[in-house]
Amino acid sequence: MSRIFDALQRSEAERTGVDLQAVPAAPELLQIAERRAAAERKTAVKLGPSGAAEIAEREIPVPLQAPPLFATAVESPLAAELLLYNNCTDPFEPFQSLRVSVPPQSRLVCLMDKESLAAEKFRFLGVRLRQLQQKRRLKTVVITSSNPQEGKSLVAANLACTLARRAKQRTLLLEGDLRQPSLSQLFGLGKIPGICEWLQSDSGPMTNIYHLDGPDLWILPAGSAPTNSLELLQSGRLSALMDQLATWFDWIVIDSPPLLPLADTSVWMRLADGILLVTRQGTTEKQQLQRGLEAIEQSKLIGALLNCSTNAAHSEYYYHYRPPTAPQPTSRPTE
Repeated sequence: MSRIFDALQRSEAERTGVDLQAVPAAPELLQIAERRAAAERKTAVKLGPSGAAEIAEREIPVPLQAPPLFATAVESPLAAELLLYNNCTDPFEPFQSLRVSVPPQSRLVCLMDKESLAAEKFRFLGVRLRQLQQKRRLKTVVITSSNPQEGKSLVAANLACTLARRAKQRTLLLEGDLRQPSLSQLFGLGKIPGICEWLQSDSGPMTNIYHLDGPDLWILPAGSAPTNSLELLQSGRLSALMDQLATWFDWIVIDSPPLLPLADTSVWMRLADGILLVTRQGTTEKQQLQRGLEAIEQSKLIGALLNCSTNAAHSEYYYHYRPPTAPQPTSRPTE
């Protein structure tokens, strides 16, 4: 063993030009470490049963000076996976890019009708959220409703597209409604693996995030929904994943299930910084809205949104609103 060590030492000296003879050899380093450990022990004298003095050694624990992330990685295999993945030069490199194919009947106004009044309202909502972000922690926003068919998924998609238009702000749209996902269909993506496949896998980094070329938006779809979706969401892997996603993205918009019929939303609300409640005129009943508000932690409730207003004046303005255009020059008759 000593010959191998001497050979390696000579090779390293030739390569670096540094005289390694002055560096202590491996046995000497071990002896220094042992002497240092012995010096960190204290002795105490106590009387034994026979009255003779006995020496009892007491070791003083030395705290490990390991980085916090390394300590977390040792405790959790998932944290180790995410730590290795986060140490990549570009954590977004493994993610695929998809082309958006929005159906003609889609109501993604922030993509299909950017100059409409509805798109302007979503831009105003994005401004309000950014203003609120300056006063409190607000990165992960859950979009939910009291009951199904109130338009929460459409609101989540339009809001995410609006936030993604901000320069140098990465926005992730997360399809948290595992039982009835609709965002993939809304963007025309088809059936692609998502968070369900990752949560059911034993190991490996998250690679089921996709970049949408058109809106410059990132999406984490639901994937194939299992029968035990609630048990899947309650796994410890989801919490660690959300912590990691918060370091990658500036905004995370979660389309969660409705509040009243299911318990899945409680998992997303626990992981969220803020909750936006969507209501629909003519669909949401007052009693259901009250029950929905009571199910939300008030400190996380950031507001409510009224969808599908049937006010006559507002409806007429909605369909006829367009930004003013520059007057066209009139042609003068030639003389």
